[in-house]
Amino acid sequence: RLCTRTGAWLKLFLPRARAGRSAKRRSSPARSNLPRGSMTARYKKSRHLRGQVSNGRGRIGKHRKHPGGCGNSGGQHHHRINFDKYHPGYFGKVGMRNFHFIKHGKVIPTINVERLWPLVSEQTRTYYKEHTDKAPVIDVVKAGYMKVTGKGQLPEQPMIVKARYFTKEAETKIKEAGGVCVLCA
Repeated sequence: RLCTRTGAWLKLFLPRARAGRSAKRRSSPARSNLPRGSMTARYKKSRHLRGQVSNGRGRIGKHRKHPGGCGNSGGQHHHRINFDKYHPGYFGKVGMRNFHFIKHGKVIPTINVERLWPLVSEQTRTYYKEHTDKAPVIDVVKAGYMKVTGKGQLPEQPMIVKARYFTKEAETKIKEAGGVCVLCA
């Protein structure tokens, strides 16, 4: 910047030595308590490119549009090396397509034996504890399950369980507790 009075160049924006610091800048970034992946601002490329008008992005495009194409474009052409190296088998097909095959056709929601009693309300549980000659009917299908599996323990209290499927272990545990397994379609 020129001085208006003398016409001499002013050294306004040159860094000056501060107290307790040398005027010379360090060549490598100092270790700090910054989060990993963040960089010291003064070493960034953007600081180096200050005053260069377009910041290395070009005057015409102005860092707009997508020079390599949008998204995954060019996977078989100009980005082929990347796709072959990091995503092998991304393109192409293998085998025959089965027209009638439904991938997730048979979904069977399951429930464990230990979670049967919580399906019944607390009042019902206490009622059937007192009246042992009767047994509650627990309809698993109404609760949104189809299969009863045998994980966990059952209290020694009879019950009637309705479900579409029972595992052998679940069936034995229910029968040992004095209950009955009823298959329903």
